[in-house]
Amino acid sequence: MGRLENKVALITGAGSGLGRAIALEFSRQGARVFAGDRDEVSVIETTDAAIQEGGTMVPLCCDVSDKEDVASLLSTIEKEAGKLDALVNNAGITQREDFRHVTDDQWQEILDVNLTAAMRLSRDALGLLRVAEGSSIINISSIMERVHVRQLSAYSTTKAALAGLSRAMAVEYSAFDVRVNYICPGYAETAMTQRILRNPAVRQGLLDRTPMKRFVSAQDVAKAALFLASDDASFITGEGLTVDGGMSVSL
Repeated sequence: MGRLENKVALITGAGSGLGRAIALEFSRQGARVFAGDRDEVSVIETTDAAIQEGGTMVPLCCDVSDKEDVASLLSTIEKEAGKLDALVNNAGITQREDFRHVTDDQWQEILDVNLTAAMRLSRDALGLLRVAEGSSIINISSIMERVHVRQLSAYSTTKAALAGLSRAMAVEYSAFDVRVNYICPGYAETAMTQRILRNPAVRQGLLDRTPMKRFVSAQDVAKAALFLASDDASFITGEGLTVDGGMSVSL
């Protein structure tokens, strides 16, 4: 018996990186996973990997910043599963731009994907979450919600807002037996961080600032998400779990 046996989970941004690792880990632990991503090829690859391992996964091509896509996504889950035990809002984008040059369109795009999409999914999925007993929402924030570097002002703003939203939702959703927590990963070697980590000097500098002397693995984050989604965290809500090897407390 896995830790998520007979549970239904939706993971956004499941086509690669942290989302793929979370989707596969939830599948290994017995959940029926609905894997969402706007890249159809990548989310099918995630699904194929889960099925090869003996898991149950349904690929859903969707853009979480599109209201109609979100409505269709939730309609599919309602028809096929009738409930939702865990929602992982992982889909996100980043931008590198000096704050003085950030355009209105850039600002709106990152807000739409990183923040508004998580709000909309969490709000509109409440009916499905209430059907399940002790359901859970997990928002993937970042240590950048409190540790800041140049050219990531828009990204940091969305991640800080997502952390605040998680705490506020935890208070409101407790009335419906829905827990809401968030994870703050440090630097993980994913497509999103390639541009930064391929610079040897930057790479070594970040490692030097990390007490545990390695980058976050996608599996590190997946295990944290598994804990928060499982019954082991049944009395934990409104909390942020930092997974960064000590980086944010050593800077």
